[in-house]
Amino acid sequence: MSDELLVVRAQLGERAALAELVTRWRVPVWTYVRRMLDAERADDVSQEIWLAVVRGLPRLREPGRFAPWLFTIARRSVTDRLRGQYAREPETLTAGEAAAGDPVEAMVDRAELISALTRLPVPEREVLVLYYLEDLSVEDCAQVCQVPAGTIKSRLSRARRLLRAHLQEGERS
Repeated sequence: MSDELLVVRAQLGERAALAELVTRWRVPVWTYVRRMLDAERADDVSQEIWLAVVRGLPRLREPGRFAPWLFTIARRSVTDRLRGQYAREPETLTAGEAAAGDPVEAMVDRAELISALTRLPVPEREVLVLYYLEDLSVEDCAQVCQVPAGTIKSRLSRARRLLRAHLQEGERS
């Protein structure tokens, strides 16, 4: 069943449709949030996102645009959390932890990638995550970030350049 049909059914009060939407999108939303924040805060922010979704779903006018709408809510929640963090303590983003059980080399590579991602400015990191890891189009990224598509393309270009530089810098050290 399509997301659009599930949204319409959920808007009509069908709990099973809402449960299916949550089941389908819980991991992608948490993954997006986790890539923007640390694991502890990702759980809290993900719960806040789903509360906002449940409250806002009846007002969603275009059920076919559920994914960009959902990631817009996620983006706002992450931004609010980051704003609060920066107000309390500047520059304390931590690199994520490698998954247990991975081979050592894969853990090192993943840790380097996560470290490089966390060193990117938030707008560039956000666009990389939405575009490459959440598979949103440039247009959907623009809608989520509330900027023109050209700005998304510029941020993607800058993000790739910065990420490449951070990874090459890590290889040299």
